[in-house]
Amino acid sequence: MAGTQVKILVPGNHLMAGLLGHRDELLRLVEGAFDDVRVSVRGNEISLEGERAERVGALFEELIILLESGQGLDVGQVNRTIDMMHEDIRPSEVLTSELLRSPRGRTVRPKTAGQKRYTDAIASNIVTFGIGPAGTGKSYLAVALAVQALQAHQVNRIILTRPAVEAGERLGFLPGDLMAKVDPYLRPLYDALHDLIEPEGAQRLIDRGSVEVAPLAFMRGRTLNDSFIILDEAQNTTPEQMKMFLTRIGFNSKVVVTGDITQIDVAGGRSGLVGLDAILSDVPDLAFVHLTRRDVVRHRIVADIVAAFDSGAMADGTRES
Repeated sequence: MAGTQVKILVPGNHLMAGLLGHRDELLRLVEGAFDDVRVSVRGNEISLEGERAERVGALFEELIILLESGQGLDVGQVNRTIDMMHEDIRPSEVLTSELLRSPRGRTVRPKTAGQKRYTDAIASNIVTFGIGPAGTGKSYLAVALAVQALQAHQVNRIILTRPAVEAGERLGFLPGDLMAKVDPYLRPLYDALHDLIEPEGAQRLIDRGSVEVAPLAFMRGRTLNDSFIILDEAQNTTPEQMKMFLTRIGFNSKVVVTGDITQIDVAGGRSGLVGLDAILSDVPDLAFVHLTRRDVVRHRIVADIVAAFDSGAMADGTRES
């Protein structure tokens, strides 16, 4: 195998073990992704030879930076890092960006280049639309940034809202008052909030009005000032509801709208999210970020399922709706 030769010296046995993985499984991932590069390991030195040896050397250097920052490497993270290198993106610039540290000591970071674009857009715009499939962290990252803004006193409250769309079941048959009926629709937002703030703290914020979780219908007629507002599952709004929601924005507020246009349950399929980027493309301080299956950070099978559905839709000649 002819080509460039590169040597990487890994500073420390503990980093070497983390870099190669259990029984060298992470090393095998790299070898499989760059099968035209010969990789050999001796002690703390990694030798590379091949046309893309410099690219693989840069990959190992990026992985070392992640390890030195205190992050552990696993199969999912190494695969995402390899994807970024293929796109000429520096993984260390994406994966070391800290958004929030939870009370349990967990650090919330973007895990893909798409997620980094999404969080950067939220930081620099008044209104951000995050559109993409399940598992891309659209809602979770938005809630994390909302909590960060509340803790930094950049806003006075967080408002989490979703349309309560009936998907195969009737609200009227559910027990309890209106809030009890719509609570299952809002549960994913509660779950994200409780994961980022200890449950008692989250409940205190809700009790004193610093966090409001409510169905979209409750937004009508209001002006939302000094708030971080998240509209989740926006593909299930009607165009009229979307216009109503976007005209609630008051002073010193930030809005994040999330949705997946492949999972529309609204009656008649008239989604307020579809085609909205063309309508709002010239509005300043407003951004659209489209996430893809490459940004899925749940179990790898979720990305494979999304890809299978996408391929099936194309094979059938059907339009995603």
